Amino acid sequence: MARIEISLERPDSEDAIDLITELDAYLIPLSPSESRHGYPVEKLLKEDVPFFIIRCDGIAAGCGAIKLFGDDYGEIKRMYIRPQFRGLGLAKRVLDHLADYARSHGVGLLRLETGMSQREAIQLYERAGFQPTSPFGEYKPDPLSRFYEKRI
Repeated sequence: MARIEISLERPDSEDAIDLITELDAYLIPLSPSESRHGYPVEKLLKEDVPFFIIRCDGIAAGCGAIKLFGDDYGEIKRMYIRPQFRGLGLAKRVLDHLADYARSHGVGLLRLETGMSQREAIQLYERAGFQPTSPFGEYKPDPLSRFYEKRI
């Protein structure tokens, strides 16, 4: 049985930068820049966005972040699980951890944006109970984006 740990970390740590770089390399061919909304490391730091890394037996397996908009909602950002760790339930564990974090800060609604071509992510979010919604916050309608929310 693998030892799984999720920890709050700086998004400019070596492991975080490696994960974000891999995620960006995966996303870039899937959609044009105007349809990619992932926060760069600098913005995660500037906006003090809580960033979590999940480790499997000490190895950084994935990440997720959550930007809280007061007590209105939390937006899931930078969800990623490395390919060799997929299928182990780690993404669900990260999502559950982010939901717990939001709840502990008085937030009862999660929202997210994901790309239309990210079928695995869409399946994950829908299995986790997220429902389609319209663009929120600063997002504009985009045929390449899907928007979701879930009450927690």
